[in-house]
Amino acid sequence: MLVVSGLTKRHPNALRPIFRDINFSVLAGQIVALVGESGVGKSTLLNCIAGLETAEAGSVQINSQNMMALAEADRARLRAVSIGFVFQAFNLIPTLNAFENIILPLSLGGKAGDEAWINQVIDTIGLRDRLSHRPSELSGGQQQRVAIARALASKPAIIFADEPTGNLDSKTGNDVLIFLA
Repeated sequence: MLVVSGLTKRHPNALRPIFRDINFSVLAGQIVALVGESGVGKSTLLNCIAGLETAEAGSVQINSQNMMALAEADRARLRAVSIGFVFQAFNLIPTLNAFENIILPLSLGGKAGDEAWINQVIDTIGLRDRLSHRPSELSGGQQQRVAIARALASKPAIIFADEPTGNLDSKTGNDVLIFLA
């Protein structure tokens, strides 16, 4: 499902690479966690694997398609179909309410999505009573749950989550991790 081979990324002004020669594979149903100190490149690595940033060397294959070899428009299509991403900074659109933020990737792709699944996600992560609220009207934990619901709404083949439970209380965080698994 996911194969990362020889992935290397350098910062333009640094002598050392952010990461060098990263190699691993993940099968359907597996969960992988990146652990390390702040600033070591975990978010950058996730962004490169998901095709949001480019790496200088290596390949990333998702469902046998090499993200690094695709044109940007093709990478965007593959992301829309196969990838859900929970961003560390949420990346919610401030002018949209919670529900509109959740279905935004589906809307941009011209798809309605599976209504029953979307409702299950909303109820499981406890957002039903906050759907009409804009991000500025939500707590950090609620914004994080909107970001998680958005990543799950399209039933992606793979989910990248950058500190997905950082703003959640321990019970909600545990429930979200169980649901993601």
